[in-house]
Amino acid sequence: MSPRPNLSHVEAWIFDMDDTLYPPEQGVMRLVQERINAFMVAAVGLPTDEARTLQRQFLDEHGTTLAGLMANYQVDPEAFLREVHDVPLDSLEPHPELAEVLNALPGRRFVLTNGARCHADRVLGRIGVTDSFHGVHAIEDMELTPKPAPSTFRRFLERFDIAPHRAVFFEDTPRNLEPAKALGMTTVLVGDGRGHEVGDWIDHVTPDLISFLTPHALEDAA
Repeated sequence: MSPRPNLSHVEAWIFDMDDTLYPPEQGVMRLVQERINAFMVAAVGLPTDEARTLQRQFLDEHGTTLAGLMANYQVDPEAFLREVHDVPLDSLEPHPELAEVLNALPGRRFVLTNGARCHADRVLGRIGVTDSFHGVHAIEDMELTPKPAPSTFRRFLERFDIAPHRAVFFEDTPRNLEPAKALGMTTVLVGDGRGHEVGDWIDHVTPDLISFLTPHALEDAA
């Protein structure tokens, strides 16, 4: 893994949103997860421990709790998305430095998130980067088939007419980078992967998004 990557070929900068555009320490996904856990218990009618075991199975087999619930139970996906994403965003603050760096990157910029569109709108607005992106691809745009499904990446690339070999994808979940690499994208893991396997499909690792992006923004400015 190169500590100083050459990204001069990149025309499309693609970012996961939660725990990537802002640090996981800000706790938004913890609040979302608590709501997912509660929804799961109510939907399957099992004790909490058994429901969480089943939920982990759904994550492994289907990518998200919602996908597993839809495959095995009668659930309203719109109600699920609305309920689990209705969390306070008090921990998020405007991040003008991030907006400045994003805006200076050469090419187009996109968000690719397993979150709901309403959640993406709220988060991006809260940290002040809504206008930094040329498009947002949320779970509704994926037809509720989340990353890491290869079909989801292909649908995203087709929607925005992105050449994968001229794209870079930033993501905090290692397994979501694997299909991106298989399609030809450059892949960057943001954070330490939280104990998940970090395989050879990851080109670069950075603990901090801004420090990684700034040299590329400055190169364009120069």
